[in-house]
Amino acid sequence: MTNKKISVLLVDDHAVVRKGVELMLADADDISIDGEAENAQQALELVRERNFDVALVDIAMPDKNGLDLLKQLRTEKPKLAVLILSTYSEEIYAVRAVKLGAAGYLTKDTPEATLIGAVRKAAAGGKYFSPALVEKLAGMFGNASAASHDTLSNRELEVMKLIAAGESLVKIAETLHLSPHTVTTYRARILEKMGMKSNAELTRYAIENGLLM
Repeated sequence: MTNKKISVLLVDDHAVVRKGVELMLADADDISIDGEAENAQQALELVRERNFDVALVDIAMPDKNGLDLLKQLRTEKPKLAVLILSTYSEEIYAVRAVKLGAAGYLTKDTPEATLIGAVRKAAAGGKYFSPALVEKLAGMFGNASAASHDTLSNRELEVMKLIAAGESLVKIAETLHLSPHTVTTYRARILEKMGMKSNAELTRYAIENGLLM
């Protein structure tokens, strides 16, 4: 081991969240916050300019979904360990984050000691997953039929969640900056992939699987 500190990049569009994470990690003398970005574009510019050991990335950002950023970071900077730190529960995004190469998935109510441990583990080349997520992943490997929403693309999942929350197609189009026709196409594709016939079925599924916050 050397005395070099673990260099961390924080990616979150809320300054108060970045400050909170910074305060939590400040108790670890082997970790240094060397960069902050409030959107995906800023994050990409920083990782192209500097070398970080770990990136803590939010999912809901204004310009690009955190999972899409994760995918791009894994392509451009394969040695950079990316930890997802999100308000969304593991049930919604954790499995797809793992599939995209995340070094771990944590929610924003994660205790300080757990967050510090996850950063250290990721920097050392390991992965951090909660016991519940490990159990879920093990079940998936033992059972070929994964949860239906895990077959959806990131954009399809966003649309599905909004439909399940009762948003109109027009409102969804405005929120995601899509045309109503495109949203209608997404809805049809989602229903087909999940073997469902109505928005009510999507809503029931979302509630039963903890996809609505």
